Amino acid sequence: MAIESHLETLERKHGALEKEISDALLSPASDDLTISNMKRRKLVLKEQIERLKAVVTHH
Repeated sequence: MAIESHLETLERKHGALEKEISDALLSPASDDLTISNMKRRKLVLKEQIERLKAVVTHH
């Protein structure tokens, strides 16, 4: 189903962003604003994932 495929894509993006944030936190060259923006994008992805999971479980 298309929803499950979209959910998998979002979960992959969330995981990749999590790794990117971890790498940025270890890098002395990264700035707080960039990390904050990445965390915000990760939160948006998490919220989208939760909404889609709710849709999938209700069908």
